[in-house]
Amino acid sequence: MGLPLAVEFGKAGYEVVGIDLDSKKVQSINNGHSHILDVKDEEVSTLVNMGRLRATTEFSEISQLDSLSICVPTPLNKNQEPDTSYITTTVDNILAYLKNPLLMVLESTTYPGTTRELFADRFNQKGYQADKDYFLCFSPERVDPGNKKYKTKQIPKVIGGLTQSSTEVGCLLYEKVIDKVVPVSSPETAEMSKLLENTFRSVNIAFVNEMALMCDRMGIDIWETIEAA
Repeated sequence: MGLPLAVEFGKAGYEVVGIDLDSKKVQSINNGHSHILDVKDEEVSTLVNMGRLRATTEFSEISQLDSLSICVPTPLNKNQEPDTSYITTTVDNILAYLKNPLLMVLESTTYPGTTRELFADRFNQKGYQADKDYFLCFSPERVDPGNKKYKTKQIPKVIGGLTQSSTEVGCLLYEKVIDKVVPVSSPETAEMSKLLENTFRSVNIAFVNEMALMCDRMGIDIWETIEAA
């Protein structure tokens, strides 16, 4: 989920380092190949050849970064709760290599409160201060796979910072690569916005599926009905 964003930053002129534990993905990117359908090989190879994109398995690269977008999976566990272990591991690695003031932006879909609980609280416990040693935001990853009209750059980006300064710094970064940035008052608001969006989509899909079944039984064209409505 991080490659489309990395490519947009590279196109905007940033030097981007992708960190992934999967050595095959890392090698593929460094060889100029994309592992996802929404990003073309030519886009990756062009940026790699220009020196704007490279990938590594080494978390020590964090010590050289100014900003870090965290795009790790949060699969549901057997209790249908998000598994945040990938986030926790990422936080451990950031704490191990943090040297310079760093902007961190969590993009993974998760429950409201994650950014504050798993990032801010851990950093504060280690003696790091917000707006001095780090800036922290949540900005949900929003994609429509396969949509050629609305890709990463065209989809509005919601950004909620731990502090006002974090929100401002996060917006300054993302507005360089995203057409529209939408600041909100807190990470929790940004986290909830993703849940609302996903729920709204699911409810609408379920509703239309039920309407389609009814129309089918009644011999009515569901597409004509939708267009008329």
